[in-house]
Amino acid sequence: MTDPVTPVARLPERLTLDEAAATLKLLQLAVTSQPGPVVPVDASALVHFDSSAVAVLLEVGRHLQEQGKALQVTGLPVRLRDLLALYGVESLLPA
Repeated sequence: MTDPVTPVARLPERLTLDEAAATLKLLQLAVTSQPGPVVPVDASALVHFDSSAVAVLLEVGRHLQEQGKALQVTGLPVRLRDLLALYGVESLLPA
């Protein structure tokens, strides 16, 4: 059995267009210096969100990919999983 992965960052309770730019900046700062090939981010606190949450996560994933790393999102709310599927990008954000 493997140890649970400790997230390096947590998404806020609210992530809409109003919070997207600031959240993206904070997430990029949090994940940039992380060692290892996979960088975990916890989304379990996310309650109020729109498609901006998808855009932020995709951008963080691209940011990490440029460094040869991958983003792993844990605790995805069902509604966010549904949005990812609706946009056809669920495979880009492994949970």
